[in-house]
Amino acid sequence: MSTTYKIVEGTTGLVVILGIIGWGLFRMLKRSYDPAQVLFKLAITVPLVIACFIGAIELSYYGPFVMIILGVAISVMWAPHLGEWLCKPLTGLYDGSDEPPVPKPYYSIARSLRMKGKFLEAVVEIRKQLARFPNDFEGVILLAGIQAENLQDLPGAEITLNHFCDRPGAPPKQVAAAMNHLADWQLKLMQDADSARAALEKIVMRFPDTELALLAAQRIAHLGGTEKILLEAHDRQPLAVPEGVKNIGLLETSGPLAPAEIDPAQLAADYVKHLMQHPLDTEVREKLAIIYADHYQRLDLAAGELEQLIEQPNQPSKRVAHWLNLLADLQVRHGADYDTVRGTLEKIVDRFPDLAVAEMARTRLGHLKTELKGHQATPDVKLGVYEQNLGLKYGSPRRL
Repeated sequence: MSTTYKIVEGTTGLVVILGIIGWGLFRMLKRSYDPAQVLFKLAITVPLVIACFIGAIELSYYGPFVMIILGVAISVMWAPHLGEWLCKPLTGLYDGSDEPPVPKPYYSIARSLRMKGKFLEAVVEIRKQLARFPNDFEGVILLAGIQAENLQDLPGAEITLNHFCDRPGAPPKQVAAAMNHLADWQLKLMQDADSARAALEKIVMRFPDTELALLAAQRIAHLGGTEKILLEAHDRQPLAVPEGVKNIGLLETSGPLAPAEIDPAQLAADYVKHLMQHPLDTEVREKLAIIYADHYQRLDLAAGELEQLIEQPNQPSKRVAHWLNLLADLQVRHGADYDTVRGTLEKIVDRFPDLAVAEMARTRLGHLKTELKGHQATPDVKLGVYEQNLGLKYGSPRRL
């Protein structure tokens, strides 16, 4: 082996060793809580190591003692760092190691200022955070809430929400939540059902044929009643109280005290009219199906209404299972046979085999015959004709 090769090999090995040592020192310096202290220890350690080698060479007799003393001094300085380096894999399981925390906005200062009534200062703090995290939904809703509820600047809140919703890639659920917040403020602060309807219709137009659109359409269908309640709260009319029943303590029955029953036929007509305007209103369609079955004894019409609900796309699984169970209830109450009810319940198992609703349907199928038997009409038992006043007769015949 040539001398040049030995020199190159030795130099390469030295470079590798020094590189590893330098990389380790750099990592230690980077992870240290006090880099200045590490640099100070390095400045002391290097002369001590050099002195250790010189002592070992020059002082042949006292060299080992010098090396021991210098080694103890070096170990005392670096023992905490070496212990931390060795234990870091274990402690990192609990404290997250040296991974830096994920940067995120903080709104505690803004919320505190809002509670103190310093709304403009709170807006400034929120905008500071949104400058770093412009797509943060929490900050956008907090800013719009202060604008609408505290500064009475609903147009400004609407601009804030629209700016967030109109950006490309905005998450659908966050867009729907923002428009629902805007609709809430339109109703609560301005009693403006038309503007609230416009905000909800944006969800339907932007996410058609989705669960978000169905929920928005459901809310649109009931905006009329909400507006009426809000207007009545601000414009209270005199309430006429009807005259009560006289001599209530002398009545033979409580019939006159019972509240007037709502005509199911009138309810059904109102529901049909409502569904012509809002065909996606699942709540009203469900009520109409119950009236068809219980009042009109038309199980076929009730099944038709519930089938429309069951077959609507993008409905939550729990709602579909609820409607199938309701259809089974109506079938049991109104005399459907075992195979018909079983087929309805088996649809739940077929559609949602891995959900809890399927297990509940299986349990109900196991008790279905008993359930049907409990709803069967009990035949009347005709009693015989017995002699009257038998216990009042004198001298009853003696039994032999």
